[in-house]
Amino acid sequence: MRIAVIGQSVFGLEVYKELRKEGHTIVGVFTIPDKDGKADPLGAEAEKDGVNVFKFPRWRLKGKGIPEVVQVYKATGAELNVMPFCSQFIPMEVIDHPAHGSIIYHPSLLPRHRGASAINWTLIHGDKKGGFTVFWADDGLDTGPILLQRECDVEPDDTVNTIYKRFLFPEGVKGTIDWNQSAQALHNWIRGNDKVPGAWAEVDGQKVTFYGSSLLDSGATAIGQPLEIPGASQPGLVTKAGLMLFGNDGKTLLVKNLQFKDGKMIAAARYFSSGSSASVELTEEEKAFAEQMRGVWKSILTNVDAIEDSTDFFKSGAASMDVVRLVEEVKLRASGCQLQNEDVYMNTTFQDFIQMCVRKLRGEDDEEELVVDYVEKNINNMTIRMPHQLFINGEFVDAEGGKTYKTINPTDGTAICDVSLAQASDVDRAVAAAKEAFEEGEWGKINPRDRGRLLYKLADLMEEHQEELATIESMDSGAVYTLALKTHVGMSIQTFRYFAGWCDKIQGCTIPINQARPNRNLTFTKKEPIGVCAIVIPWNYPLMMLAWKTAACLAAGNTVVLKPAQVTPLTAVKFAELAARAGFPKGVINILPGSGALVGQRLSDHPDVRKLGFTGSTEIGKHIMKSCAVSNVKKVSLELGGKSPLIIFSDCDMDKAVRMGMSAVFFNKGENCIAAGRLFVEENIHDQYVKRVVEEVKKMKIGDPLDRSTDHGPQNHKAHLDKLVEYCQTGVREGATLVCGGKQVSRPGFFFEPTIFTDVQDHMFIAIEESFGPVMILSKFKSGDVDEVLRRANATEYGLASGVFTRDISKALYVSEKLNAGTVFVNTYNKTDVAAPFGGFKQSGFGKDLGQEALNEYLKTKAVTVEY
Repeated sequence: MRIAVIGQSVFGLEVYKELRKEGHTIVGVFTIPDKDGKADPLGAEAEKDGVNVFKFPRWRLKGKGIPEVVQVYKATGAELNVMPFCSQFIPMEVIDHPAHGSIIYHPSLLPRHRGASAINWTLIHGDKKGGFTVFWADDGLDTGPILLQRECDVEPDDTVNTIYKRFLFPEGVKGTIDWNQSAQALHNWIRGNDKVPGAWAEVDGQKVTFYGSSLLDSGATAIGQPLEIPGASQPGLVTKAGLMLFGNDGKTLLVKNLQFKDGKMIAAARYFSSGSSASVELTEEEKAFAEQMRGVWKSILTNVDAIEDSTDFFKSGAASMDVVRLVEEVKLRASGCQLQNEDVYMNTTFQDFIQMCVRKLRGEDDEEELVVDYVEKNINNMTIRMPHQLFINGEFVDAEGGKTYKTINPTDGTAICDVSLAQASDVDRAVAAAKEAFEEGEWGKINPRDRGRLLYKLADLMEEHQEELATIESMDSGAVYTLALKTHVGMSIQTFRYFAGWCDKIQGCTIPINQARPNRNLTFTKKEPIGVCAIVIPWNYPLMMLAWKTAACLAAGNTVVLKPAQVTPLTAVKFAELAARAGFPKGVINILPGSGALVGQRLSDHPDVRKLGFTGSTEIGKHIMKSCAVSNVKKVSLELGGKSPLIIFSDCDMDKAVRMGMSAVFFNKGENCIAAGRLFVEENIHDQYVKRVVEEVKKMKIGDPLDRSTDHGPQNHKAHLDKLVEYCQTGVREGATLVCGGKQVSRPGFFFEPTIFTDVQDHMFIAIEESFGPVMILSKFKSGDVDEVLRRANATEYGLASGVFTRDISKALYVSEKLNAGTVFVNTYNKTDVAAPFGGFKQSGFGKDLGQEALNEYLKTKAVTVEY
């Protein structure tokens, strides 16, 4: 660091020596004029070292800084003033001028005694404790925020001279640069000197500078390799997250990066492994890029004859402005290589620099290699690799206590693998990581267009892995593979691409308001991310429901803690792996498989979660809404149950109505939130319609969802299968006619026969409640009685979706206007699109997924008024 020393005496001399010893650059020494031809010890030593020495008799005149003196001081370019002992009055414009202000030594335990005679008053008052304070100076030079304090016992016969020589002098010299301090003091010193050029220590015989400090929660523990820090209360610990340092108060801080004397910077986590990574073999295209960059290096390092692989950027004369130029030159030649200045400091040789650029271009730029403990299976003519742990702060980790559960394959009822079962403490860790990523991390600083690039990259990776994702989805949820590939995974990819395009188009507006003359006002709104968002998703479309909510949430700039359904966690944790490989910063995405009662409840209650998006049952949605209100009035969006009516008029296209009616009920085994829960068929075509759909049901092939010819796979899990059996038994008891199906298929797994009920009356349980399965509920309505069928269709507490089939466009528009549902399909069904908003009315919830409206669920609007 560039330091100006302002002071005098032998004490000032010793502090000056320590600063030079620690590797700082002394840009000027400002001391008192010579007395009787004899220079002050501080000035004399500095002159021997060739340091500029200034001996101004005064800095101020009539309370104001002398311009000529202040100008000379400012010309030194000091980044910090160190004032070990100063008898002169220093102007505030000098005190405040350096980027890091001024620190001063004071010979008392502030605020006990102030002023030049503070040490005398320690003895005069008979204090039992004496000591000194180092603090950030403000006006008057004896007040300001305290940086550190040291104390000693005052002995009965102490004099000013003895206490000064025994403690205040030797310990004061050390105290200015002591590592044996509280964690807070160490953190303040490191962050206060973070960019130019940091707090130093001699580690393993070499000068090492510390960058990027953050305080850790009390009681934080970690596994790592010890690193001796001279003068520190105990050795540091090199962990996966960085270098953990320990204050003398037992608290800890974490340092992200380290820089060596030769200018090379590394991630602190790689201190013991720097230089050990394997080289990447370049393609022909990458070799051409390397040669272009060799030319750029040569144009910057003009004093170097040739740029060799071993050429060091900084040892060859490069400075900070050259770093800025190099970063911009890379962007011009390879827009996909998002370089930061820090990357140059961490890869100083030409070979390291090129290797780093190529890794970024390939999407392999992991500061720390992603460690994944896969479960591998050879299935569906491929090898699938499934993570099975929690994903918190960019790492796959076990749940607290190593707790796990088995996720079951519904095709045969066997266990697929053990999955980590998140506990309340895991939720707290994930929320803390998401909060830090939002408030302090890179995610909150990148521009919207770069955020969009990450979402596009994630979508590309999902597409590269789409067959693997569809296989996992099919195995874990029972979805037919072809449907999983096209819809579960295909629409998920489309969703991320759609919202990636919105990242740089989120904007507020200007608003004309009444002016209070003669003043004028500018009023505008800003759309800002909410912060940490919790997302709780269901088991019917595990990946697609994740995408519908998470893509909009991330596009808006939030961070996410997501709980997948406990019975279908595997595509969510696979998604976490792909997100990490896409380059999402740590903490932005966190995935917690676990129970709703524990994980979902903790997310609802957590004070640092500011938004919760939920898809599931109305009963649970009500409970979540209450918890969110009681905890911290979280913003909530709910997509809940449905009993979607489908009205089929006699003037419909019968073939289309049959085909679409089958899809409306049996799509995805009926495990579909917008499934047609009740079909109203005009009486003059009712029997014909029933005959046709029964014929189609009998053609459906029930079987292994990975078989490409299968139409109907197993229900998601055993408890749901049992509920469907009970649901159909209730329908029979109440007098509805069971035309076909209604029971479990006699084979291993959780298969249920596609079912059709007719003669269903409005008061019956199956007419009112959702089955969430492959059950068609058919009722007649009188020919021509449009308003009566609308009344019956709307006589439900749900309002998610609805549909109508008719060739009469006027009737279609009238019915679509009167149906009280968030989505109305006309002469089609299940036609959702990423650009169209999706959400329900009444007890089907509120808030929207998909489309531009979904962004508003994850944004807050701020109004700003400026008077000018």
